Amino acid sequence: MSKILITGATGLIGANLTKHLKGKHDLVLADIDFSDFPEELKDGAKLVEADLSKLDKWKDALDGVEYVIQLAGNPDPDADFYDELVDLNYVLPQNLYKQAEKSPSLKRIIFASSIHASDAYPHNVQVKTTDQVRPDDLYGVSKAYLEALASYYAYKKGIESVGIRIGDYKDDESELDPEADFHSMGMYFSARDMNHLIDCCLKAELEEPYLLVNGVSNNAFPRLDIDSARVKLGYTPQDDAFAILNKG
Repeated sequence: MSKILITGATGLIGANLTKHLKGKHDLVLADIDFSDFPEELKDGAKLVEADLSKLDKWKDALDGVEYVIQLAGNPDPDADFYDELVDLNYVLPQNLYKQAEKSPSLKRIIFASSIHASDAYPHNVQVKTTDQVRPDDLYGVSKAYLEALASYYAYKKGIESVGIRIGDYKDDESELDPEADFHSMGMYFSARDMNHLIDCCLKAELEEPYLLVNGVSNNAFPRLDIDSARVKLGYTPQDDAFAILNKG
């Protein structure tokens, strides 16, 4: 059992991961407000209710923590740079890595990047993590920054990180649009496959201190290439939007 900090824990992905990891690990959940968070998910976890874009709020957050799952941030692709992205998507991750330098217990940071960091490629292109970043909005730019930040701290400061470019995450397959087009189906990422990928990120031995992988399901024609996740992490996704919608 490892001690894991999940930032942005009250979001959709954070809540699903909390449910998945609960009972298997010692959880620390961080977010700015837990008033609407299910009581059953709070039970047994340590709560850090704080604005982590403020450096002083990190003071004890990493005490004894071995793994961080960094989900905190503004996920709105239309977010304003100055008013909505700077603090949450730039300052907050820097605070995390700055504090991580001081932590004797931390083994790895697993962070949420996004398909938005590379979704300006034409729809008929399958994007690899080795391809040049091509953000389709300023939110995607902030995720490209986070990837660069993590790489810097990995190779220059020795802080191990795995980044996941998350595709079109769905809580349940019923949320798939029956009229979804080829591109949309190729971006599908099920909660089950995301949970599995996180398990892989927690367990895998890395060849280098930084790894960036794509996070989509086993779609017949995936928008993002997942070979790196398969080979380097042992990722074996099960869900396929084309099969679910009978369009394979």
